[in-house]
Amino acid sequence: MSIEQRASVIQAASITAIAGNFALSALKIGTGLYARSLAVLGDGIDSGVDVLIAIMSLVVARVISRPADAGHPWGHGRAETIATSLLSLTLFFAGGQLILSSARNLLFGKAAEIPGAPALIVTAVSIAGKLLLAWSQYLFGKKADSAMLRANAKNMTGDVVISVTVLLGLFLSRQLGRGAIDSAAAILVGLWVIRQAVGIFLEANTELMDGSSVESYKAVFEAVHSVEKAGNPHRTRMRRIAGLWDIDIDVEVNPDITVREAHQIATEVELAIKSRVEGVYDIMVHVEPVGDSGKHEGFGLREEGSGESG
Repeated sequence: MSIEQRASVIQAASITAIAGNFALSALKIGTGLYARSLAVLGDGIDSGVDVLIAIMSLVVARVISRPADAGHPWGHGRAETIATSLLSLTLFFAGGQLILSSARNLLFGKAAEIPGAPALIVTAVSIAGKLLLAWSQYLFGKKADSAMLRANAKNMTGDVVISVTVLLGLFLSRQLGRGAIDSAAAILVGLWVIRQAVGIFLEANTELMDGSSVESYKAVFEAVHSVEKAGNPHRTRMRRIAGLWDIDIDVEVNPDITVREAHQIATEVELAIKSRVEGVYDIMVHVEPVGDSGKHEGFGLREEGSGESG
């Protein structure tokens, strides 16, 4: 899938998320205020954050669709990773604010009122709506191989857990006649939001730091070995740019062949890698004479030792 196609899928996912979350957010915030439920109000605010996230995704879709230029020779794909990091920070802040507000209400507030029945109905509707939205974002994310959409799907799945917690808190609050249970449920909601935020940040940070697992390199090494005149893959580096692989690799060739022949071997290595690794953005193959590579070049991986640097 091309950058333009991915941008189109992300745009469609963003519009779907904006419409769905805006409706749910307005419904829950209005009901939370009317039914005097802090947990439902917090759940509505969380859906409001999802609206902002979807708007951010829409902007990102336009940015990553721009072609490479002099200032951004690798294109604008990293805008998606930056947006994913901002998403995690936004979620972390929202979860922290909800915990502080709920804790303050429990410790220093007056006796909490028991939430009204509409809060139960709206929360049940929210669970169904969030399940549909999470499913749609997962499918869009899988189609575009987008970390941002997968993170959003994970966030919305967490929202379902949040709403179930809110529903349970509302039920117990009304059954036991204790409004404080609603505030306690809101604290659990906040903790879940923070947990989701940390997970999303760690995933985005791996891409920002150009990280990848050693397992990702096995297909690249196998591809090199499939090319008869290429050998000793080393100084191999793989990094993600908007879900696509940017790969650098050095291979050894016979020192007595011509430049044209060496170039042909490099081209064959490139095609072999593309046939084995899905979602390749760019490959840079550097050829060296057999036996001329250093053992400790300081960066990249070589096949020997499964993870050795150099």
